[in-house]
Amino acid sequence: MTTTVTQAQAPAELYAWVAAVTQHDRSALSVTLVAGDASPRRYFRVRTDGNETVATLIAVISPPTEKNEAFLAIRDLLETSGIKVPRLVRAELQAGFFLLEDFGDALLLDALRQGEASQWYPQALRILNRQRLIDPQETTLPLYDEALLVQEMDLFPKWFLGDLLGFSASEIGQGHLRDVWTCLVENATAQPQVVVHRDFHSRNLMCLNDGELGVIDFQDAVVGPITYDLVSLFKDCYIVWSRDAQLAWLQKAYDNLSDQEDTRDAGFAGFVKWFDLMGLQRHIKVLGIFSRLCFRDKKPQYLDDLPTVLAYVEASLQLYRDQEPRLAGFADWFEADLMPRVVNQPWFKTE
Repeated sequence: MTTTVTQAQAPAELYAWVAAVTQHDRSALSVTLVAGDASPRRYFRVRTDGNETVATLIAVISPPTEKNEAFLAIRDLLETSGIKVPRLVRAELQAGFFLLEDFGDALLLDALRQGEASQWYPQALRILNRQRLIDPQETTLPLYDEALLVQEMDLFPKWFLGDLLGFSASEIGQGHLRDVWTCLVENATAQPQVVVHRDFHSRNLMCLNDGELGVIDFQDAVVGPITYDLVSLFKDCYIVWSRDAQLAWLQKAYDNLSDQEDTRDAGFAGFVKWFDLMGLQRHIKVLGIFSRLCFRDKKPQYLDDLPTVLAYVEASLQLYRDQEPRLAGFADWFEADLMPRVVNQPWFKTE
C-alpha cells in the first residue's frame, strides 16, 4: 500500500533534485510515499503525471547513519556478480538522496503465502550461489567476527529481557548467556566465510515482472558464515515452514555446494547443525532488534512477530541442549523463567 504525498508535504529538496535529475518540471512529478522497512530510510515512488508509459522510479532519503557509501559499493558488487539489484539512476551522497529502479510492490512473502515456494526458492538459492562465488578478499566488506556477533546478541538482554519483559540484571543468568554466546560464536566462525547479505528474507526479495527475483536492503552485507543467509530464508521471521520443508530446501542448498570442499567435509548433518545454531544466534539478535524497534524507534508492530522468533529459539534449544551442554542452563532458564513472563504479554499469540 502507498500513501499519496503532495508537493507541499514531500521534502522540497527531494522534489528539486528529482526534477533536475529526470529533467522534468516539478509540477509534472507526482510522488507516493512507499511503506518503509525497519530502517530510518524513506522511499517515494516517482512518476510523471499523465504519462503511464514511463516507468516509475524510487527516490530514497537515507540519513548518513544508513551506510550510504556501503549501499552503493555493495549494489555494484552484486550487480557485477549477476544478481538483480535496483539500477542506480543517480546518487547524491551529501544529501542522502538516491534515485533507483522501481522493483514494484510484489514481495516474495506474498508469493510464499500463495503457495509459490517451489517457484521462487530455487531462484533464491541461485542468487546465494552467485553471491557465494564472490571472492571475499576482493571486497572491502567488514567481517562478521566475534565482536559483531556478540554485539548483536547483547541486544537481547538489554532490549528484550530488560525493556520489554522487565527483567532486572540480577534476574538474568549472565553466566548462561556467556556460555551461549561462546557456543554460537564458535559455530559461526568455524564455517566457511562468504559474502552474506545479512537480511536475505521474504520482505527483501521482490518478485519482478520478468519472473526474476530482485534483491534489496543489502547495505549491511558482511563476510560471514555460509549458512547465515539460508537461515534468513528458511527460518524467516515472517513465514514459518515445517521442519521437513526446511531440511528439504537445506539439502538442495547443500547439494549446490559440491565445489565447496570445507563445507562438504562437514557432511550434511554438520551443515544442518551449523544452520540451526546460526539460526539461534540470529533469532536471539532479532528478539533484541524487534524490541528496540518498539521502544527506541516507535514501531510497535514488530512485536507481533516475536512469537514466531521465540518459537525458533525454543525449538533450537530443545534440539541441541543435549549435544551442546553450554546451551542447557540457558534452555532451562528460558523455559522456567522467561516463557512464563512471555505468555502474559499482550503481543503473545500461539496461532
